Amino acid sequence: MKNIQIKASSFFELLKMKDTSMWEIFAQMIDGEEKEIIFLDDEEKILFNYFLPDNIEKLDEDRKQFAEEYAGKLSGLN
Repeated sequence: MKNIQIKASSFFELLKMKDTSMWEIFAQMIDGEEKEIIFLDDEEKILFNYFLPDNIEKLDEDRKQFAEEYAGKLSGLN
């Protein structure tokens, strides 16, 4: 399994500038090998990680689950 480290602030800024979603980027990274994506803050400390699956179907399942959990967290803030 490959480990990929990404600076979170730069990554999400790039997504905004390109007007794309992280899921589109993740889909482009799929090549049949599972990868661990490690998101770092500006001080190189781990914020969170995501295990990129080896196929699009699993990525779509992850995206749906993320959307449900995110919506649930947002509704809890109101």
